[in-house]
Amino acid sequence: MDELLYEVRDDIGWIIFNRPAARNALTFAMYESLAAICAAQTEAPTLRALVLTGAGEKAFASGTDIGQFRAFDGPEDAIAYEARLDRVLDTIERCPIPMIAALAGACTGGGAGIAACCDLRVAAANLRFGFPIARTLGNCLSMANIARLSALIGPARVKEIIFTARLVEAEEAKAVGLVSEILPDHAALMARTAALARAIAGNAPLTLRATKEAVRRLRARHAADADKDLILLCYLSQDFREGMDAFLGKRPPVWRGA
Repeated sequence: MDELLYEVRDDIGWIIFNRPAARNALTFAMYESLAAICAAQTEAPTLRALVLTGAGEKAFASGTDIGQFRAFDGPEDAIAYEARLDRVLDTIERCPIPMIAALAGACTGGGAGIAACCDLRVAAANLRFGFPIARTLGNCLSMANIARLSALIGPARVKEIIFTARLVEAEEAKAVGLVSEILPDHAALMARTAALARAIAGNAPLTLRATKEAVRRLRARHAADADKDLILLCYLSQDFREGMDAFLGKRPPVWRGA
């Protein structure tokens, strides 16, 4: 079964993260496939809208598959991982086509990062959004990721949800502007998303493209390569190894700050 599905219905593209048994946890191949679809539209736009969603009702995407970290062996692996994510997310954000994320269930870690890159987010009532890394792996987000989230929901709220490792539920997500609408269930979510994509697809594409790029340029003012020391602090730590072992062993981690 393909882990990422892509189909075009009329002039609207539908991208589906398709690992429902793993809560649509993202492999490196899934990240790259998503980036390739977005890059193709950047080079030669043919669509009028793109929809991203997850298979099933339990998750949009629950973050990077933890097994992908097992091969980490040194500083180059940590830097390369965050650089890969930054490249993929930047490719998504630069795609000139309006992108809608249809969010149901868990939208965490890398999945939440992808959702934040989209232009609009609509949610089912069971949405749970966040970055619970402070109680799972003990890693960190890149500065580009932090900047994007801060522009979306404010720096104080970004710190609060990461510090507490809590997940934001649907009503709060709507109150803070993270999502624009809440639908009662998955069927209603998909129907509303299809209608919204169709409405957007009927509008002037150059207006939408210019607006999207203008907002991106306003946000993209972080210092490049200013976070390598922070990435290495976390990914090369004993705590990160402990976080992986604890997650895969289904036990609470014991943090040592080292």
